Amino acid sequence: MSTEHNRADLGKDPARVSGMFDQVAGGYDRTNTVLSLGNDKLWRVATTRAVAPRPGQRILDLAAGTGASSVSLARSGAEVVAADFSPGMIAEGRRRHGGIPNLTFEQADATALPFDDDAFDTVTISFGLRNVVEPKKALAEMRRVTKPGGRLVICEFSHPTSKAFAGLYGFYNNRVLPLAAKVVSTNADAYDYLNESIRDWPDQPTLASWMRQAGWSEVAWRNLTFGIVALHRAINPSSEPR
Repeated sequence: MSTEHNRADLGKDPARVSGMFDQVAGGYDRTNTVLSLGNDKLWRVATTRAVAPRPGQRILDLAAGTGASSVSLARSGAEVVAADFSPGMIAEGRRRHGGIPNLTFEQADATALPFDDDAFDTVTISFGLRNVVEPKKALAEMRRVTKPGGRLVICEFSHPTSKAFAGLYGFYNNRVLPLAAKVVSTNADAYDYLNESIRDWPDQPTLASWMRQAGWSEVAWRNLTFGIVALHRAINPSSEPR
């Protein structure tokens, strides 16, 4: 069996990104918990609360990976579609959670979603938008498949607001995380890319401006863990043309 590892770069070639996530699918959730010092679970709870899923709703969870976030949403009784670009992630999600009746898994490209217009009450994406080669196009696609008056919730790495904390965070990302990834990950190179993508990702106001450009309204965000992560929210206005 080949031991060659896929490693994406900031060009974010879709095939390389997908292949990289295919290779880390099995241990992805465990590795994230270790490398985030357990904060990933807190971020997931905050995202689920922001989505506020209810029975009768149809929710699209993009970049769902193995479906950990989707399971949290499905517990409400909402119909949840877990979508991811990586077939390996989708296969692992089906293996783990295929028995949940109101949760389905779909392979999907965020820039060309295989869903009808106005198909979902809410669209959410956690830690996936920065891996999309054309994030602005993805934001427009998310709006297309969201019902008028429907909601968007984005949980993504961002920029700490405190200079002192930003220095500590930078030291952890640049020095500690690569060493830890070599110990706990099946593909440490993948986490080098993820670290690069976090550094390269725009700040909170810039992402908010992209959302407005895509036609979303009532755009707002709140910082989690001192701005390491930001939770952006918006509404699909019912009167504006797409």
